[in-house]
Amino acid sequence: QVQVVESGGGLVQPGGSLRLSCAASGSIGNIYDMGWYRQAPGKQRELVAAITMVGIRNYADSVKGRFTISRDNVKKTVVLQMNSLKPEDTAVYYCNVYAGSSYSRRLSYWGQGTQVTVSS
Repeated sequence: QVQVVESGGGLVQPGGSLRLSCAASGSIGNIYDMGWYRQAPGKQRELVAAITMVGIRNYADSVKGRFTISRDNVKKTVVLQMNSLKPEDTAVYYCNVYAGSSYSRRLSYWGQGTQVTVSS
């Protein structure tokens, strides 16, 4: 069984920072891409940032220069450092992990989500 658990959400004022963490555990095999998605009320879930096994990063245009994604392959964790937060960053943030016995057999696993609210 695979578990993906996020932590670190909360309420922050505009311009502030938050750090989201995600840990994968269980019979997960190899971890390939790891990423963060978010879903605001009434909107579709969207990619925020992703990082490959070898550290290639991809960011949504709306967060470039403000958010940084990093991972620890040994600890099976991924972190999203969010700076200069804006009210439009308010959403439920989900961790996503692609893992499996091989790349062709990788499956997508999701965390339960953590709320980020940016408000004064």
